Amino acid sequence: MPIETGQLRCTRLLVTGGTSGLGRAMAASLVTTGARVALTSRDRRRAQATAAELGAGAVGIEMDVCDGGSVQAGVAAAYEHLGGLDMLVANAGIGMRTVNPAFMTDPQAFWHVKPDGFRDVVETKLMGSFLVAREVAPRMLAAGGGRIVVISMNEQTMTRRGFAPYGPAGAGVEALARVMAADLAGSAVTVNILLPGGPTATGMMPDELPESARARLLEPEIMGAPIVWLASDQADGVHNERIVATEFGDWLTHRHPPCASP
Repeated sequence: MPIETGQLRCTRLLVTGGTSGLGRAMAASLVTTGARVALTSRDRRRAQATAAELGAGAVGIEMDVCDGGSVQAGVAAAYEHLGGLDMLVANAGIGMRTVNPAFMTDPQAFWHVKPDGFRDVVETKLMGSFLVAREVAPRMLAAGGGRIVVISMNEQTMTRRGFAPYGPAGAGVEALARVMAADLAGSAVTVNILLPGGPTATGMMPDELPESARARLLEPEIMGAPIVWLASDQADGVHNERIVATEFGDWLTHRHPPCASP
């Protein structure tokens, strides 16, 4: 599905972890369509610099998704800057490099993972998604509607050898998204899951990754078309779906089969 300029004019979004990788790619695609995007980082200057690079439709906000006070202040700032919020994209996370820089070529058994490293990854992805969604959902319910998109990962990654704590964090955030969808069923707030469909060429990958493996990585921009669609009128009422970016075209076709020729 092509991304059209002006397609999301006046749509207001909050993208956590929006200064690099998947978050930046999604924020860039959304801004291109005319959406207004608040993107977050723990580093205010980095958030503001990224927003300036993306254009007038973006604003950078300081937010540590692991800290409840920071989340509360950051969400309030997003609402103040944007005048409301139509969609939350819960994307913030840290990868395996923080616990094992060579995780792709030299996987490390879970008993070698330091507790602080395990905690940081899980708290950023799982607790962070919970805290931000917990702050946003009541506001959306009070406003009469909204959308939450949780960024997840392949199921194989969740259980892959040497992928503690990254895999468990992904499994946890996907379970959280399903619980949120169940809790919000019947309301005007929808929850969906989006994932790339494979490893992506982001800063989460080790620098020493062999070129043969690096050539197989997906570009972060693969998330652009599905996130724009999820923010558009075409996604009205779409709830509790798990969308894989690499399969997005086929998913759309099966969801809305083309009319048969007379």
